[in-house]
Formats: sequence, structure tokens, C-alpha cells
Amino acid sequence: MKAAGMTLLEVMVALAVFAVAGLALVKSAGDQVSGLGYLESRTFANWVADNQMAERRLEGKWPSLSWVNGKEEMAGRTWYWRWQGVQTADDSFRALDVEVRAEEKDESPLVTLRSYVNQ
Repeated sequence: MKAAGMTLLEVMVALAVFAVAGLALVKSAGDQVSGLGYLESRTFANWVADNQMAERRLEGKWPSLSWVNGKEEMAGRTWYWRWQGVQTADDSFRALDVEVRAEEKDESPLVTLRSYVNQ
């Protein structure tokens, strides 16, 4: 009578396959967690930019053609924004660019929005 079972080599190969699969799963989960923080920052930065756009529209006057800087508190963090009006081909419209950074000295903004206002 022959005993049915797995050899030691087969068990070791199966464990190696499961170990590689486990490492891939852990790396994937880690990448998702780190990406989540970045997406959260971009979402808050987008809300800050939307707030600045709404404030400029509610002012009821043309946005300045030079950059205007400021900061805003949201979600326990300080966000650094700047906006500028941009002349368009149509004199009754002006573009409004808003940029938001997580740090004042960041070279590139997290979010850049453009909208148009008319007078």
C-alpha cells in the first residue's frame, strides 16, 4: 500500500509561492496607504482653490492682473494659495487662475484651477 502525500520539495515550493504572493500583497497595500495621503492633500487643496474662486466671484469686481498671495486653515493644516486675473481676447471676460500649495516654498502647486469671470 502506497502512502499518498506531498514530498518535502513540493511543500517548500508551495511555501515559496505563497511567500512571494504575500509580499506582493503587502507591497500593494502599502502603496495604497501612501497614495491615500496624497489624494487627501489634493482634495483639501482643491477645496481651498474652490473657496478662493468663490470669494473672487462674490467680490463683484475684476480680479487683479498681478499675483495675490495668502493662506488659509483647513483640516488642521495651513494651505498657501495665490490667484491672478488674466486678460482674455474678450474684454467682458477675465480668466482667474488659482494655485494652492501645501508649503509656502513648494515649487509646484498641488492644485491649479482656471475659471472665467465677467463684469
